[in-house]
Amino acid sequence: MTQVILKDGGTGQELIKRSSMPPHPLWSAKVMMEESEVVQGVHEDFIRAGARVITLNTYSATPERLEREGVPELFKPLQNTAIELVQSARDAVGESGVRIAGCLPPLHGSYRPDLALSHDDLLPAYQEIAAAQAYACDMFLCETLSSVAEVTAAAQAGIETGLPTWVAMTLADDGSATLRSGEPLVAALDALSGMDHAGVLLNCSKPEVITANLGALLARDKPVGAYANGFTGIDALEIGGTVSELKARKDLTPEAYADFALGWVKLGATFTGGCCEVGPAHISALAQKLGAEGYQVI
Repeated sequence: MTQVILKDGGTGQELIKRSSMPPHPLWSAKVMMEESEVVQGVHEDFIRAGARVITLNTYSATPERLEREGVPELFKPLQNTAIELVQSARDAVGESGVRIAGCLPPLHGSYRPDLALSHDDLLPAYQEIAAAQAYACDMFLCETLSSVAEVTAAAQAGIETGLPTWVAMTLADDGSATLRSGEPLVAALDALSGMDHAGVLLNCSKPEVITANLGALLARDKPVGAYANGFTGIDALEIGGTVSELKARKDLTPEAYADFALGWVKLGATFTGGCCEVGPAHISALAQKLGAEGYQVI
């Protein structure tokens, strides 16, 4: 029986639907500070849906973003709170086998590779995040990386902890087989070739774009994964802005999304789940479809 790692979906967009707070530049971190029970509830629902890897809710809690908002002192408390909430969610549902993924996201903002610095400039901040999370995590998920420098710096920081480190890249919406920086996907894969990462993924891209480009990952010698977003499209977000203006696709129902993800698994992906606008209902449909097709969710 083929085993498939199933992660959660998009926590940030799920919080927009559930929180009483207006969107904020530190969105998911802001909710965690003021409505932590809502964050735990999202984690619990993803676990109940069948996810067996839950990602820490620290995507927006990077040193740079917190400094920009004038609250750098919240870095360590937010990391600790995120860890405690996943642990509490796991305990509340009674699923002790659920694994925790540390989060190594874009440092400055999503989909803004024009603001990414060099590998050497990015590395210290990624190392700071990894060091704050590693003690409580089973793996690292470097996600939504838009440039080669982000890819290699995040990967190095995760690998240095000794934990399995999966590296996920986001692609241009036009299907051009490029990162959002305009750099070729193959350049990022080549840059990773000498690194001891656990696997490579495509994430936070349109599912159609992932399907068209997954072969480039499968041609390499590492395990492969994929998890898409459900946006109609992604324009570059303004720094300090929010994702509240990005629109969800109406056609990407839980069943439709599950069909995309099952297609990636049939091609050879062994790690899947969801990103922005992919909620517990989508993960539940995917878990059920994987089981019906004879895959073992782990």
